[in-house]
Amino acid sequence: REGDVFGDGVNIAARLQALADPDSSCISDMVYRDVANKLDLGTVVSLGKPKLKNIAERFTVYALLPQSPKGIRQTLHVQWLKLSRRVRPMPWVAVGMVLALIAGGLLATQTPFLSAIRTPQSPIRNEGALPLPDKPSIVVLPFDNMSKDPEQDYFSNGITEVLTSDLSRIASLFVIARNTAFTYKGKPVNIQDVGKELGVRYVLEGSVQRAGEQVRITAQLIDATTGGHLWTQRFDRPFADIFALQDEIVKKIMTTLKLQLSVQEQGYIVRKHTDNLEAYDSLLRGVEPFWRFTKEAHTQAQQMFERAIALDPQYAEAYARLSFIYYREWFLRWSMDPQTLEHALALAQQAVALDDALPLAHSLLGQVYTQKRQYDQALAEGERAIALDPNNADSSQWQANVLNFVGRPEEALRMMERAMRLNPRYPPFYLFELGWAYSSTGRYTEAITTLREFLSRSPSHPPGHHLLALNYMYQWTSQQSADPHTLEHAVAAAQRGLAFHDAYFVGHRVLGSIHLWQKQYEQAMAELERSIALDPNMADGYAFLAETLSRVGRPEEALRAAEQALRLRPLVLDYHLDSVGTTYYLAGRHEEAIAPLKQYLTRYPNILGAHLTLAAVYSELGKEAEAQAEVAEVLRLNPNFSLEVYKQRAPIKDPAVLERHIVALRKAGLK
Repeated sequence: REGDVFGDGVNIAARLQALADPDSSCISDMVYRDVANKLDLGTVVSLGKPKLKNIAERFTVYALLPQSPKGIRQTLHVQWLKLSRRVRPMPWVAVGMVLALIAGGLLATQTPFLSAIRTPQSPIRNEGALPLPDKPSIVVLPFDNMSKDPEQDYFSNGITEVLTSDLSRIASLFVIARNTAFTYKGKPVNIQDVGKELGVRYVLEGSVQRAGEQVRITAQLIDATTGGHLWTQRFDRPFADIFALQDEIVKKIMTTLKLQLSVQEQGYIVRKHTDNLEAYDSLLRGVEPFWRFTKEAHTQAQQMFERAIALDPQYAEAYARLSFIYYREWFLRWSMDPQTLEHALALAQQAVALDDALPLAHSLLGQVYTQKRQYDQALAEGERAIALDPNNADSSQWQANVLNFVGRPEEALRMMERAMRLNPRYPPFYLFELGWAYSSTGRYTEAITTLREFLSRSPSHPPGHHLLALNYMYQWTSQQSADPHTLEHAVAAAQRGLAFHDAYFVGHRVLGSIHLWQKQYEQAMAELERSIALDPNMADGYAFLAETLSRVGRPEEALRAAEQALRLRPLVLDYHLDSVGTTYYLAGRHEEAIAPLKQYLTRYPNILGAHLTLAAVYSELGKEAEAQAEVAEVLRLNPNFSLEVYKQRAPIKDPAVLERHIVALRKAGLK
């Protein structure tokens, strides 16, 4: 019967193949249940229950990541065949088809397109020893909970986070991020190894014991290059003196390391965010679930932060943390209510009103303004956050995100280098930001490597799949790849993203663009029209549609779509102008093509295609010097660029228009 989930093994195999990333495999939950206790599957990640085309019922799909044991896929091929036979009898013709599919890779295993190498320019360098910074450097390891009650973990974790945060605000010190430090929690560590792994000279470690209203903190500062203790001290204080105790520990570190603090930094260290100890305790209780990225944990954190605010309505950090909860709910699409983002904005603004020197509040304002596409405000808030807390890795990553949106990818790359050095065991989303920056600077091979690593850790992230798809396409269009299957990889990646979120307009736009370069013009038009239907107020969709219409010989419609694109706001600043300029050029309006192409190249000077189009524009206008300058840029980006290869690949439907285009480029100096 059509749509039978397990009977139609051929259809399921095809759909799973579309989900599988290069060098990985996908299996159904039925196969997984049958073999999970019998075979070592290695690293397995659930992809949830994606919607599979022509499969009526959803079921859980599992991805076997590249590090799965060698030979496991061949074994699973046999398991799949056994299960297919077990579920229901199949016609012999169908069995033959399944056998053929098994021979070709039934479990959706794809040949690796690019090996996951790390280039010398890549900031992904957290393997082995890291070099010491050019200033004193430290990591605060998670303080041990010496209380008999394991529920007091929140308190020892909170003390660790507060000390890290206070030290982080000192510009003359290099401080490893909290996220990286907590990867050592509960593990036996060799301090000298920690120093080498993180590239720091000093390590602060200790323990916390809380009994009623008394607190005992034992701390020791260690030189990781020698293993020698610089000082060890036990502090016994009433809980009421917890703020003074934290300040005392920080000041002792400063004195030992002979650090000179500015007046402003001294103020940061002695600053108390609340006088209400119960409110402070509630905040610490919320911080632990705050770092667990689940909706249930966020609900727990939200309750604690709201309680802290109820106990102290002037508690700025509690407002900032609560703002972060609402922002994450919006960003992770746990809430689709636009008011969720407005709540995040109002709470962050309240936090800043109470304490303008609170870095987290400014970082959050930057992120909220980015979501609202108010990029000038977003950049200003991000800069303020970094100035207040120069060692905060997440602030640098967030600022890289804004820089990517405003078309400043080179600066975004520098921000990501900084973030990943401060947080060497960075979370997966750092890789997405880095991959985006590589893509916007024309470094497509590095982008693909980075995004594949990201997706191995976050396989159900639709934008990651779509960005990977775009980079495969750009590799093809810029002639950085000669693999004839490059566009097939691009289509598969785009379809994987849409399998997780079919209503995501960017996914259909990406798939339409790939179909255009496959010269599948009708499919391209259908996907781009679907993208616009899903979000009719986005400039990018109309710009890509305009370019496609111009390439298939429908200039009047193309120009109308281009004009609509110019009336709307783009998702990424000026990113749509390449397509607008191409549309004007192919419609014969050469002078009008120059301005959008030049503006685009001001932001994205390393995108080969825009230089190519502008070279043709200048050539047809008789501006030989300008055309030759653009050709020089094309050859700078790809010294092996071939006009003959380009002619074979270029999606221009009318042979006469294509020939005119090629003649113009040849006249400009391309061969």
